[in-house]
Amino acid sequence: MFVTVEGVEGAGKSTLLGLLAGEFERRALPFVRTREPGGCALGARIRPLLLDVSSRVDERAELFLFLADRAQHVAETIRPALQRGAWVLCDRYADSTIAYQGYGRGMDVETLQRLNDYATGGLWPDKTLLLDLPVETGLSRALARNGREGLTESEGRFEAEEQAFHQRIREGFLARAERWPERFCVLDARLSPEELLACALEALGLSRRA
Repeated sequence: MFVTVEGVEGAGKSTLLGLLAGEFERRALPFVRTREPGGCALGARIRPLLLDVSSRVDERAELFLFLADRAQHVAETIRPALQRGAWVLCDRYADSTIAYQGYGRGMDVETLQRLNDYATGGLWPDKTLLLDLPVETGLSRALARNGREGLTESEGRFEAEEQAFHQRIREGFLARAERWPERFCVLDARLSPEELLACALEALGLSRRA
């Protein structure tokens, strides 16, 4: 099963993925935890170009860097894991590109949908956990995290965008959840990590007591 975790900056995606990974290990379920950008060897080289504050990347170049990372990520990491029967738990995927570059930057959403279809060979998640919260709360969390972990310069380019940009992204994610309700599960990211984990397990059809 292919599971993605999406949301605005500071929504708690990494925290939830860590808790899910711990549950999967406890249950001896085969899984791969990965992320975008950077979930493959090529992506690891692309990630600094996309996230470093000093990067000055044209909007179209930004889009195609994300698509290049995604195409290789699917070929090198995601499809092989699914083919051998493992769960894939991924921090961000194509929905992020459509929310950020489409709703955030104003690119045509349907064009982005087609480009992502092509880049992924039509591979979309079985389930997307969308962590939703007010953007000001998320940005406050993200900036505090980056400062605490020393990531302000190396991975803070999107956090440095204006708040209106992040509000458009949030609205974009929610619009996609409304369009594909069978795939998306919207979770209140203001809940405690343990509460979010319980909601996520339920959404994935996994009993917490298993």
